[in-house]
Amino acid sequence: MPVDDLWYLRGKDPATGQRRPSKRHGRGKRWRVRWIDPQTGEPRTELFERKVDADRHDVNMHADISRGQYIDPRAGRVTVAEYAETWQTTQLHRDSTADLVERALRLHIVPVLGHHAMADVRPSHLRAWVKETSTVLAPSTVHLVFSYLRSLFGAAVSDRVIATSPCSGVRLPEIDKRDYFIPGPEKIHALASLIAERYRAVPYVAAGCGLRGGEIFGLELDDIDLDAGEIRVVRQMKRMVGAPAYLGELKSRSSRRTVELPDIVADALRDHIATYPPATVEIEDRTDPRNVIVRPARLLFVTGNGLPLHRSNWSTVWRSAVRRARLPQGFGLHGLRHYFATLLIHNGASVKTVQLALGHSSPMITLNTYAHEWPDALDRTRTLVDTALAPAAPRPTAERID
Repeated sequence: MPVDDLWYLRGKDPATGQRRPSKRHGRGKRWRVRWIDPQTGEPRTELFERKVDADRHDVNMHADISRGQYIDPRAGRVTVAEYAETWQTTQLHRDSTADLVERALRLHIVPVLGHHAMADVRPSHLRAWVKETSTVLAPSTVHLVFSYLRSLFGAAVSDRVIATSPCSGVRLPEIDKRDYFIPGPEKIHALASLIAERYRAVPYVAAGCGLRGGEIFGLELDDIDLDAGEIRVVRQMKRMVGAPAYLGELKSRSSRRTVELPDIVADALRDHIATYPPATVEIEDRTDPRNVIVRPARLLFVTGNGLPLHRSNWSTVWRSAVRRARLPQGFGLHGLRHYFATLLIHNGASVKTVQLALGHSSPMITLNTYAHEWPDALDRTRTLVDTALAPAAPRPTAERID
């Protein structure tokens, strides 16, 4: 892979013994590196102003081809915005996750980084992005958006668009041990009393059973067994921006579960069903992606107009009650799920028990979220070990008396 001097012809002038200038002498970049693309077999070139840069590129190309690590320099010229559009369409995301990814790209990633070529993005660019984004988003949200960014650049490495990911070593803001507000029982009762009567049971289902909002809104009458004291969680209500609500898959396989029904929640549901008998709604059911159907569903919670309850129309009702109950701005229905989890933990529940109750896909998710809620776990471990291994009291011995 030679380095060519484009300002001079090959060979010397026979008459003078001097090098002969070419037609492009003094114009444009002087040095050209040539190589054969190992993936296509086509000849490739790159121009440089300085010979030292051309020599370095020549050596690097030779080494990368020899190691089987060659990356076409043209591939990295695609912009972040262009690659993100392609990457997004190839991801196997659930609808709700796909919606989050689309919003993250559109609102937080593409406006700042979209104009950069993929190969030009450096860790310094991402550190600046993290600093700027942290002024408008909570630390946990910065971590979430950055996880999409990391996946995007990781895919680019796999696609041989870039050699390495610029995400490595980028420090993210620390997340508070408790990046959420836990209301007391009095606040939960206040919320229930301040919300519209047809929705009054919703806070109790969230706080007393730990269901996610979508899981609550997707409940049908047959999912409730008041005699056995159980709720079967088998679907959730979902809605994409600008589209009708539909019944969809749960967040994970582990989210499919049967939850015990405390008396206070059972009473709230019994009153709700008596006052607002479940309405039959024709709705698209995508719980089996291979067999999407439209069917009648006896939804437990609907709006006053008989429409499915979902995150968007619920938020208007919820925000008003949160404000009047003097809870922190932004406190969501998920905060009552946190209440349920911490209630279990503080009353001695194990990580596995909490995981199953919440429908987490793994104990690590439960630990990552609530590890700090087990503050005395190490102390209990220490006590158990000390008790088990403590030396036995010395046995009395009979002294010989002469």
